[in-house]
Amino acid sequence: MSALEGSKPLAVIFGCSGPVLTPRERRLFRQADPLGFILFRRNCRDPVQVARLTADLREAVGREDAPILIDQEGGRVQRLRPPLWPDYPPAQRFGDLAARDGDAAAEAARLNARALAATVRALGIDVNTLPLLDLIVDGASEIIGDRAFSHDPAIVARLGMAVCQGMLAEGVRPVMKHLPGHGRAPVDSHHALPIVDAARDRLEREDFRPFRALAGHDWPVLPWAMTAHVVYTAVDAERPATLSDVVIKQVIRDFIGFRGVLVSDDLCMEALDGPPALRVAAALAAGCDIALHCNGDAAEMEAIAASAPRLRPDSVDRLGLGGRPRRPSEPGDPAVLRAQVRELMATA
Repeated sequence: MSALEGSKPLAVIFGCSGPVLTPRERRLFRQADPLGFILFRRNCRDPVQVARLTADLREAVGREDAPILIDQEGGRVQRLRPPLWPDYPPAQRFGDLAARDGDAAAEAARLNARALAATVRALGIDVNTLPLLDLIVDGASEIIGDRAFSHDPAIVARLGMAVCQGMLAEGVRPVMKHLPGHGRAPVDSHHALPIVDAARDRLEREDFRPFRALAGHDWPVLPWAMTAHVVYTAVDAERPATLSDVVIKQVIRDFIGFRGVLVSDDLCMEALDGPPALRVAAALAAGCDIALHCNGDAAEMEAIAASAPRLRPDSVDRLGLGGRPRRPSEPGDPAVLRAQVRELMATA
């Protein structure tokens, strides 16, 4: 059954605790029916095991199209690690190449994204939380750093678009992050709440610009997007974007023009306060379509399942925009694609 047919799934994406589902998790997922799942390093031992886990997760909710997400960026953020999986470069490598040869950088980013997508799609993972469209900002927290392409919004937008194209070509849905921009954050939102005091006109010229460029593109399948746990005092001085109906309505939906599915960043992060179930409620009330809860804590997930709502009708509509990415009849070979990336980087 599809997520868009029959009873609506819970407006939540859950993690799980390890490489196999526990009986408690199977029971919880069957009863709660979350929209989908996200995997981390703790869930990934080898290709056969990961493929079995993704199949078991979908079987638990009875939906073959239940989205399964992963953060497989390259560089510091790779849930699938060598020696069993390839080692992918960080985004800044492509931004550095773009400063010398923009065409070569865009092609390398597209091919690299195809390789990433082919790697995860072979395991049953159909959503990768890329591209990261945050800027490199001098003096900001290193949590973004070389995960970003560049300090130049035009380069970030061009390479981000190439990444989306590459992933969609291999049947994997991209997720633009972190709306409306995390690069300027002075602290790591995993551990504290960042407060950005930049003027709104500067944010619109710089931080918001890559997201606006991609949101306005005519995509065959609309990418998803992920919020930032960051306060922008020029827009809402009290609440981070994830929990701010002002930021989501005025900036993400209206100024940036994003029409697709909006998922929160991980609500387990220490930038936010309060019990997990209340964080979920606040993110959904602010305008997120889906709440993301990643730590795999069964007691927390049970509390969320007891109170979280089902997908709203407008969220169901957004999930259906453009359909699902189609798997190619002949998936790309990650080894071949990566060799092409290396050649472009060596010769440009």
